[in-house]
Amino acid sequence: MTRALDVANDLSTLQAKNTLSLSNIKLTPSSAPSSPVQGDIYLDNSDGELKIYSGTAWKNILSGPGITGFGGTVTDIADNGVNYRVHTFTTSQTFTVLAGSGEVEYLVVAGGGGGGAGNRGGGGGAGGYRCSVIGENSGGGVSAESKLMVTAGSYTVIIGGGGATYPWIVDSVGLYAGENGTNSVFGSITSTGGGGGGYGDQGGADQDPQSGGSGGGGWYGSRFGASGVLGQGYIGGAGGPTAPYGGGGGGAGEPGKAYNDGSRPCEGGNGVASSITGSSVYRAGGGGSGTYPTQSGVVSASGGLGGGGSGGNSSGTYNIAPYNGTANTGGGGGAAGFGGSGIVIIRYQI
Repeated sequence: MTRALDVANDLSTLQAKNTLSLSNIKLTPSSAPSSPVQGDIYLDNSDGELKIYSGTAWKNILSGPGITGFGGTVTDIADNGVNYRVHTFTTSQTFTVLAGSGEVEYLVVAGGGGGGAGNRGGGGGAGGYRCSVIGENSGGGVSAESKLMVTAGSYTVIIGGGGATYPWIVDSVGLYAGENGTNSVFGSITSTGGGGGGYGDQGGADQDPQSGGSGGGGWYGSRFGASGVLGQGYIGGAGGPTAPYGGGGGGAGEPGKAYNDGSRPCEGGNGVASSITGSSVYRAGGGGSGTYPTQSGVVSASGGLGGGGSGGNSSGTYNIAPYNGTANTGGGGGAAGFGGSGIVIIRYQI
């Protein structure tokens, strides 16, 4: 494999001969040399950037001035030899570019949907999942989006909340299906809240699952799950034709499990992993379905990887840790559980 161009020696020689022209220099390899020395440069085919090794990390040569940003919890990381500044938002704030301009990578996850009430409910769908990290995926099996160009100024960051659930014993009040989660926002990027899980009752007081970033799971008689948003998440699982099984909530990485999959009770769909913070973390898993008959305190279907709550099968117990989606993951609530709140993460090279 041809070595990287040595700036200290090769470029000085070319300059002395008046032959320096980047258009005529063939820079190889197209991925970072395994043992670089200070001054090595190469053309990174993954993002089209010409990069130079500073002695500790690869830095862009032609991108212009860097970004000075403010907001959220700030950490500096190294990922594949590149230094990044990461801004993590778990509450609604403002991301401010104090100086400079350039492209940023982002992960925007909305709040997860609440699970359907109690033992007959479908799992809540995960919050919408949008990602622009090179080589990763957004929700629904779609490749990562384009980076976002930012300039000096302020950008709105909204963290979506998880949808509510209700105890099944309040049938007379008419509260059955889980509520949708709310949207998360970073500037022009909006992720849609997850869909609430459906609820069915033998007395005919039924409510269908709701569409969202990922769709809510169906109640046991609905036989369908609600749809997800293209590029953000998957459909919820269908419930069984009769008691006792609802469908799992859709996840960002796969549909919720359905009765006819042989998954009984029905688990929530898995989320998607991202290394935007330097470590691989799953987010936006769907909630698990409930099951009937009741058995107090027993958890039924598990939630999907990425914070999905487990489905409840207790008579009246709701909004407790096993059933709720995990905070700041966008996980759907399991039946009898609230959805988890969303998160926004932004990073750029330093």
